[in-house]
Amino acid sequence: VQLVESGGGSVQAGGSLRLSCAASGFSTSAYCMAWFRQVSGKEREGVASVDYHGTPTYADSVKGRFTISMDDAKNTVDLQMNSLKPEDSGMYYCARANVRWCGGLVESAYTYWGQGTQVTVS
Repeated sequence: VQLVESGGGSVQAGGSLRLSCAASGFSTSAYCMAWFRQVSGKEREGVASVDYHGTPTYADSVKGRFTISMDDAKNTVDLQMNSLKPEDSGMYYCARANVRWCGGLVESAYTYWGQGTQVTVS
């Protein structure tokens, strides 16, 4: 199982970024997948998850601005981030649970993690 994130970068407040998580060794459509973010010195925070059925869940802080989606053909899980705010800055991680249904945006529910991609909003 391998997860590789891409798409991070620096953007001004109000801008957009699209993160992508490329998965290998399994099919993303068979498991709960999620995006988390972490600011140095703070705990990892769940941002969005999507179950094997494609049903998304979002943290209150990103509802209406972020969209999580799965691309079965590419075997990726993407996170479209619009109307970005400085408080959205952080290292963004892709994660996979060992089950199809998502148990919530809590770190302990996920087994596999990518290395992260940095997002900076100024």
